Amino acid sequence: MRAAEREALAQGKLARLGLLDGPGIEAALDLLDRVHAEGFETIRVLFPDQHGILRGKAVVAEALRSVLANGMNVPSTLLLKDTSGRTVFPVWSEDGDTPMRGAGDVLLAPDPASFRPLPWAPHSAWLLCDPCQRDGAAIPFAPRPLLAEAVARLEARGMRMVAGLEVEFQVFALDTPRVAHADTTMPPRPPATSALAPGYQFLTEALYDRLEPLMDRLRRTAAGLGLAVRSTEVEMGPGQFEFTFAPDAPLAQADALVMFRTMVKEVCAREGLHATFMSRPRLDNAAASGWHLHQSLVDRDSGRNLFTPDPGQEMTDLAARWIAGLLAHARASCLLTTPTVNGYKRYQPFQLAPDRIAWGHDNRGAMIRALMEPGDPASRIENRVAEPAANPYYVFAAQIAAGLAGIDGALPLPPRTEAPYATGAQSLPTNLGAAIEAFASSAVLRAAFGDGVVDYLAHLKRAEWDRYLSALSDWEQAEYFSLY
Repeated sequence: MRAAEREALAQGKLARLGLLDGPGIEAALDLLDRVHAEGFETIRVLFPDQHGILRGKAVVAEALRSVLANGMNVPSTLLLKDTSGRTVFPVWSEDGDTPMRGAGDVLLAPDPASFRPLPWAPHSAWLLCDPCQRDGAAIPFAPRPLLAEAVARLEARGMRMVAGLEVEFQVFALDTPRVAHADTTMPPRPPATSALAPGYQFLTEALYDRLEPLMDRLRRTAAGLGLAVRSTEVEMGPGQFEFTFAPDAPLAQADALVMFRTMVKEVCAREGLHATFMSRPRLDNAAASGWHLHQSLVDRDSGRNLFTPDPGQEMTDLAARWIAGLLAHARASCLLTTPTVNGYKRYQPFQLAPDRIAWGHDNRGAMIRALMEPGDPASRIENRVAEPAANPYYVFAAQIAAGLAGIDGALPLPPRTEAPYATGAQSLPTNLGAAIEAFASSAVLRAAFGDGVVDYLAHLKRAEWDRYLSALSDWEQAEYFSLY
């Protein structure tokens, strides 16, 4: 039986296209054995899209061998949609700059190592894939392969990144789901919610105990997915939580964050709750959420932390240049670290979020928080710029591109700040439109990702920004409707 399955995989489309090699065939065979032995009924074959949202199809277990051998086709327009679900590229046009004309299919190539049984749906599992063209050619802006290329650039220099995640999000009671026909628009009308508990009791034990049943449910489910949660915390706002994750490699952490966000939303929905990773919900007394990315570089062969200073040294030259690169290219990278209109409304002074491009020692108001001490193997920096809705694959790729630019250019490190909201440092972009222009004009990111990737992402986000600018706001109605 196993010999027949091995032959089927070896003769399948993915092997013919060079997308499935010998070790991959053995991993696929092991996965088929597991699915059969553990009695899975359905496999959700998914890929993280340009927004970091998992999309795909569910297949019955008996169809998995075909998926592992031949991949699975999905409409290419899934890669061309903005956050409302609209296809924002003219796919019926002859325009040479339009990707994937004709709205044909792309091919999903599964990664057997990504298989995850779902604790909240025990008969089902996730299987992540990478999209490619039907002939096996790469799609340059596909998130996972884009990050894999960035990681390879570090590896070629004898370095690896180690990253730790601190992710804030909010969970509310779902009062009214708003699924009447008039509510099912693009995007749909948001639900009505209420708080699970009073907020603004940061790290209060009694509040944690009140929320512990939900925290435990999410923590145990994350552990069931194989996600290395280190802590669960009550954050500042009503129903606002923070989960932190043990250090790992960028691709593993990006997969973990995408799976964690999806899991939280799905588990909460089954509990009659509404979870959101939106940075600043428009709700009375809601606090803004951020995503804090800890990072260091280690020697590829020895694992030695290259950010650990020597005795008497403030930081290593490598760390200084890496930070300088992150600062120099922070405005251009903001389209990736803060990809939504809403995310820029988190950049407020004195709110434990950065609004300027600066660094400081153990300073939570600065964009870069340096946490490095001589002899400390956990020496690292914390970049506090990102919003929790960001696509983590793009965020990590941007960090690597900017950091390497700092190293290659031997960029000098600006003076540190102790007063991040009073410094004369350059401001972060104040809105998505400014971030788009900074991103589109970045020679460093164009060199790292290619013109096609930069133009694609800029076009995608311009569609979102243009819809925002054309929408009528409550402020306009209140300001002008009676006055004029």
